[in-house]
Amino acid sequence: MTPVSSTILITGATGAIGSALALQYAAVGCCLLLTGRNVEKLEQLAERCRDLGAQVVTLACDLKDHRDYLEQVERLCEQHCPDLVIANAGVSSTAGRNGESWQAIEEVIGVNLLATMATIQAVVPAMRRNVGGQIALISSLAAWYGLPVTPAYSASKAAIKNYGEALRAPLAADGIEVSVVLPGFVSSAMSRTVPGPKPFLMTAERAAQLIIKGLAKKQARISFPFPLNLGCWLLALLPASVSGWLVRKFGYHA
Repeated sequence: MTPVSSTILITGATGAIGSALALQYAAVGCCLLLTGRNVEKLEQLAERCRDLGAQVVTLACDLKDHRDYLEQVERLCEQHCPDLVIANAGVSSTAGRNGESWQAIEEVIGVNLLATMATIQAVVPAMRRNVGGQIALISSLAAWYGLPVTPAYSASKAAIKNYGEALRAPLAADGIEVSVVLPGFVSSAMSRTVPGPKPFLMTAERAAQLIIKGLAKKQARISFPFPLNLGCWLLALLPASVSGWLVRKFGYHA
């Protein structure tokens, strides 16, 4: 697929969606800036993208050290200012009868939310100097209504949704477009750890196609699949007692 931007930063590139995005954007004339924690997987992905003609720069980093991560991305952007940034890195945890451990909660909020904010903080100055660009924040349909089986993950994705939407107006003044992406269930190692049914489960490749299509159109909100998006949105509108009953009925309970 021909990229819409010449320099693209993808965080969490070794995950299912991140890898699919990188491979679909990879082409002659495209520079991919890929970040991830797993050095081996990151280099394997980079080689596949280079085989497709892309120039690739990798950054192996620990997203838990937010200050160090922010500084690394700032240095990266000084050398390669991105036209498109996809803040995709994320982890999940599940809650049993005793809830989630504090360690798990800290990791989910630290990686999903704070590292995403650090990414934005790091890239915006360079994009302002470059007079424009596009940012995509990967949230989730769980942002509409928190699932009892993944409370910290749901909270982090709701925060990303609100954060991205709040950034849209101020960054538009600098020519920077902001999109919030809300995918449903995507086949991945992370989704397989989530208990309960996974309606309309799709491949990472299909999810990447929908994201790329939405970004090409500069859509403010990219949410899919439609039936699940509608269902999650309605859960947020219904009285709490009704929504809670429906969620339990569908099998989402700790």
